[in-house]
Amino acid sequence: MTLADKTCIPCRGGVPPLTANEAAVFGREVPAWACTHGATLIERRFRFADFAAALAFVNEVGALAEEEGHHPDIAVGWGYANIAMQTHKIKGLHENDFIMAAKIDAIAAATG
Repeated sequence: MTLADKTCIPCRGGVPPLTANEAAVFGREVPAWACTHGATLIERRFRFADFAAALAFVNEVGALAEEEGHHPDIAVGWGYANIAMQTHKIKGLHENDFIMAAKIDAIAAATG
């Protein structure tokens, strides 16, 4: 099963964040995302033709976030959207972050 086929499972804390090596394994499925801040965050910049396209993409990502119950940090402007994710309850990365990244990549591929 690919990450995009999975569903986020609520993280209530009490579990350790992924190690850098564990994050790297999940990262192989979402290679456009950068693992940063000591492997506690993943982020990606998406580019668009204009503000309207960027906003439409962000609205789709927002709907997905509500559906999955896992919410990224998003910055949007003319021709771009920056998305960053971590699981705040554990102050680091969880499989859910990579599931969302894979699903966001699918939205980006569909909106091209």
